[in-house]
Amino acid sequence: MAASALRIGTIFPQTELGGDVGAVRAYGEKVNELGFTHIGVYDHVLGADPEIHKPWMGPYDVNTTFHEPFVLFGFLAAVADVELVSEVFILPQRQTALVAKQAIEVDLLTKGRFRLGVGVGWNEVEYEALDKEFHNRGKRLDEQVEIMRALWNEPVVTFDGTYEKITGAGLAPRPIQRPIPVWFGGRSRAAYERIGRTGDGWFPMTPPGEKLDRAKLTIDAAAVAAGRDPKSIGMEGQVPWSADPDKLQRDVQRWHEGGATHVSVNTMAQGFTNVDEHLAALEQAASALGVRQ
Repeated sequence: MAASALRIGTIFPQTELGGDVGAVRAYGEKVNELGFTHIGVYDHVLGADPEIHKPWMGPYDVNTTFHEPFVLFGFLAAVADVELVSEVFILPQRQTALVAKQAIEVDLLTKGRFRLGVGVGWNEVEYEALDKEFHNRGKRLDEQVEIMRALWNEPVVTFDGTYEKITGAGLAPRPIQRPIPVWFGGRSRAAYERIGRTGDGWFPMTPPGEKLDRAKLTIDAAAVAAGRDPKSIGMEGQVPWSADPDKLQRDVQRWHEGGATHVSVNTMAQGFTNVDEHLAALEQAASALGVRQ
């Protein structure tokens, strides 16, 4: 498969690298060398203790390692000449203007190669610790995106919303991308309608097939209702790494045929124990998918 067919990147395997800073550098440098177009990073601030929060059903807990995305992006921007992507940043549990400011910094450091993926998250324990309301997070997300785009585009902003207020203030320096692309995660009808109304792109949480097609219909209808061209909305799929190059190629091709503009290769949950094993897997993937520069 030719690299020109779509943009192929990676998912940073932070849950399996611990706090090894050397692994972060090695990962960024090697992904850049291999020719992948972007690095996606997951986001969580705190993990819950399963012994206290019973029964715990979440995929991550207090023992799962997560780097802080914006600080990590600042480091990766210095060692990898690729696009950086949050997949996804849990926006409603954070201060909107501060996130807008941090996003500008990453945009500048990457020379305009940054996508801010956002979502509402699922971990109420995390919201409590960050002193943000959990149950209205979707409604607040809509307002937050509106505020951020105003701050990225305008030198001075006055905004009096339902949840937030800004009076005659702005951010400097301004970003290269005006506005910075905002992509959304989520799998609910409300999330799909939000993507159609206002998203620059989305990260499906379902594989290519009937469910994805139904989700796209909802997104497309919401886009048309908002006066937007559905074809302008990007889509990034994700494939698990496979030692079988034919399978990896087929998985990526399915996303491409399903309308994806981007695909990320995820090496997590494959039994790797260190960054060298993750990078060896990505080297195989780069060869199989034709992403080498």
